[in-house]
Amino acid sequence: MSRVISREPDRLVLFTDAVVAIAVTLLVLPLVDVVPDVVGEHGRSTEVFTGHQAQIWSFLLSFAVILRLWFAHHQLFQHIRGYTFTLMLWNAGWLLAIVVLPFSTEMVGAYPSDDRFTLLFYIGNVLAATACQTVVTVIAYRDAEVASESDPPAIEAVRGGLSTVVLLALGLAVVAVFPSASYFVLLLLFLEPLVSRFWSLVGV
Repeated sequence: MSRVISREPDRLVLFTDAVVAIAVTLLVLPLVDVVPDVVGEHGRSTEVFTGHQAQIWSFLLSFAVILRLWFAHHQLFQHIRGYTFTLMLWNAGWLLAIVVLPFSTEMVGAYPSDDRFTLLFYIGNVLAATACQTVVTVIAYRDAEVASESDPPAIEAVRGGLSTVVLLALGLAVVAVFPSASYFVLLLLFLEPLVSRFWSLVGV
């Protein structure tokens, strides 16, 4: 019996997309609760926005993060024709990280931007999702039975994943020592093309 599971029917992708959709929906629920709170305090309608900027910022940040992670996941699975048990386990790890994001997002909106634990938790959450997806990419790249015969994953996808993991780990280390750097460390991700170029030069 083959160790590779066929993508027909494509249950893993459908299940993954459903979980991501639920996670994105959960992000907005804390903002929905803001409206009755402001009304109960007889506040003005504008206070829904002016008095909850941190929650709105954390929602937009995490929406963008989840959307970016899902888009990368979607692109990757266009180059995959079958699954192994190991691949499904790492995909489950990716899903766990995605499901936790609404929780870490709630903490981002509730605590100061220089709160060390919240910073470590949130960035570590994103790092975990990225690391799991990178492992799935490596599995697909190295296993000919998993990769699409006509359009397998490219080495550039592996380098991009490794670069993002390294940059997030660096950001995590920075906020552990200097929490005042806050979420600006995520700007390090703009260096991903340069780090990917480095992997190319050293033969990775």
